[in-house]
Formats: sequence, structure tokens, C-alpha cells
Amino acid sequence: MAFILDAFTVNKFSALRKTGAFTLIEVLAVVIIISILFAASQPLIGESARKTKESVLKSNLRGVRDTIARFYKDHERYPESLQELVDKKYIMALPLDPVTEKNDTWIIIPSSMQKKDVYDIKSGARGESMEKVKYENL
Repeated sequence: MAFILDAFTVNKFSALRKTGAFTLIEVLAVVIIISILFAASQPLIGESARKTKESVLKSNLRGVRDTIARFYKDHERYPESLQELVDKKYIMALPLDPVTEKNDTWIIIPSSMQKKDVYDIKSGARGESMEKVKYENL
């Protein structure tokens, strides 16, 4: 009877081997290949995120500049602050500078040196865009 059990056990293990399971080497090879592909894609993902931030920054600047122009057309003067645009419901909230990730880093340009109004805004972010233009010059 012991001989039959041993033969049965041997047949059972040989049946398990034929099920198509992966060896440890094969699993490690797949993990290594996936790791290499992930590492190679990281610069592309970072570049895409930077492009997106710069695009949003340009859009926010364009939107606020248009809002300042509408305010001037309605009131025949420039707003005293960006907060006045919010208070008078021209915009719902101050836009976020996506590069600095804050809404209080905008550089305000007055209409003249003697006035404290908002003629234009620029980004307070340091550095250059992907097109080699300083963020403050966008």
C-alpha cells in the first residue's frame, strides 16, 4: 500500500508541474522588464506635467487679463486689487498659479507709477518655461 501512495504522490507532483506555472526566474524577468519600462517613462511623464502647468498658467493669465479689461470697460478705471475682481463678481476666486501652486504669488503691474491699481498681472514663479521664456514674461 505504501508503494501505491508513493506512486500516487509522484504522479500528483508531476501533474502540478505540467499546469503551466511560472518559475521564479520568469517572474523576476517580467518584474525587471516592467521596472525598466517604468523608469524610462518617468521623464516623459514629468515633461508632460510641466507642459500642462505652463498651459494652465497661460490660460489663467489670459483669463485674468480679459477680466481686467472688462472691469475697465464697465467702470472706466482699473481695479484696485485682484480681490476687487472677486468682490464685484467678475471672477469667482483668484486663480491659482500652477507653477507656484499658490494664488497669492501674482505680480501686479499698476497702470502708472503713481497709482496702486491692477493694470496687468504676471506670474511670481521663478525659472523658465519649456520655450525658454521666463515665467514672469508670459
